[in-house]
Amino acid sequence: MIKNELREECGVFGILSPATAIVAHSTYYGLFALQHRGQESCGIVVNDDGIFHTYKDKGIVNDVFTPQVIENLGEGTMALGHVRYGTKETKSRSNAQPMVINHVKGRMALAHNGNITNYTELREQLELEGAIFHTDSDTEVIAYIITRERLRSASIEEAVEKTMNYIKGAFSLVVMSPTKLIAARDPNGFRPLCFGKTEDGSYVIASESCALDSVSACLERDVKPGEIIVFDKNGIRSNVEHCGKCKTSLCVFEYVYFARPDSVIDGGCVHQARLRAGSFLALEHPIQADIVIGVPDSGIDAAIGYSRQSGIPYGLGFIKNRYIARTFISPGQKSREDKVRIKLNPIASTVKGKRVVLIDDSIVRGTTCGRIVKLLREAGATEVHMRVTAPPFLNPCYYGTDISSKESLIACKHSVEEIAEIIGVDSLGYLSVDSVKKIACCNDGVDFCCACFNGEYPTEIPTATYKSRFQQKLSEKQ
Repeated sequence: MIKNELREECGVFGILSPATAIVAHSTYYGLFALQHRGQESCGIVVNDDGIFHTYKDKGIVNDVFTPQVIENLGEGTMALGHVRYGTKETKSRSNAQPMVINHVKGRMALAHNGNITNYTELREQLELEGAIFHTDSDTEVIAYIITRERLRSASIEEAVEKTMNYIKGAFSLVVMSPTKLIAARDPNGFRPLCFGKTEDGSYVIASESCALDSVSACLERDVKPGEIIVFDKNGIRSNVEHCGKCKTSLCVFEYVYFARPDSVIDGGCVHQARLRAGSFLALEHPIQADIVIGVPDSGIDAAIGYSRQSGIPYGLGFIKNRYIARTFISPGQKSREDKVRIKLNPIASTVKGKRVVLIDDSIVRGTTCGRIVKLLREAGATEVHMRVTAPPFLNPCYYGTDISSKESLIACKHSVEEIAEIIGVDSLGYLSVDSVKKIACCNDGVDFCCACFNGEYPTEIPTATYKSRFQQKLSEKQ
């Protein structure tokens, strides 16, 4: 199945409390704040003095974790949570995280955001050594390697350090043992990971700083690319053995689309980055128009930036139904146009009789934005000029973004002028690669991965992807 639009990333959350508490509540709030990163499944593991209580299922946080489920998870000093969108695995409950492993030296829970590029080779090697896989997730490969190295190591953190010698690609991990929480980020720093501290002395690890805010934790700093941080009753300690081994390559699309606007990633404010993206768009692709509107949610901040730079008034162009993820049921054979209309409804008084600048974060296949443009025409817009805060997608992503091949990318088949005609706009402008690299004011030394735009991959490109004929058949049905 080829996706019509980009999908979210996964989100990880961990907490270590100085005393026994209902840490499941805090984890629930953290996952709720990270819901935008994955709506396929979610899970929480509570650690009560080495006893792990787990619950995970398909669905969003508010549906899966009822008050009764939270209560049944009980109290503990640590918890680990995850929200998931799988980029290529089958959509089954077995792939939900965190993953819990039992081995001779104890228990371990693992939550992962990213994509391991040498997954195929590692899985085949492990299977030849006798490993039996229960999922088709690369997280299980990581869990197997950590477990194997743990049997040869003096500590869980040593096992994680050794594991990083084997796995390649994008990974932001949180590992929970009976006595420790461990955060680890790949040497390229593809995906975000940060930690903070609450007033009561709890340490919190999360994919984005907005999740720290949800539990009143103050952001301490980001986990450095390649860094391993251990949290336990003695405080925190850092291992930088894998730091500085390669150029950092933070996914620039975190700022364009994935992250929540109120998050700060590697020192860069997402909201400010999107304002700057809109401003750059106005400079690169000016147009005479009456109103600027944004496609909710990630297009709104950029629309405000475009408006400020261009002097064209900003207006609220769409109302987004924010309950679709929980209550919307796909209406059988109904047209996809109906689905878009249920999700987004134009405000006719804003656009009727006006020349509209429409700001969105990306164009993948062009089908969704074509339907949005049609809604504006029907609402009375006389002209629609589309501006996109990302460059054209020209290459697949191997680091967690759901762009698996060029087959689904409209920009690989058509020119900008042809795309404009296909989606029904009067003009179309994309942000340049040079400008998209400048939108975030990050910490010194942070560089970006723009491979999906310019083909400059920061790591070796994988030559094979693992999927048995049974998994392939199941994927095709989903």
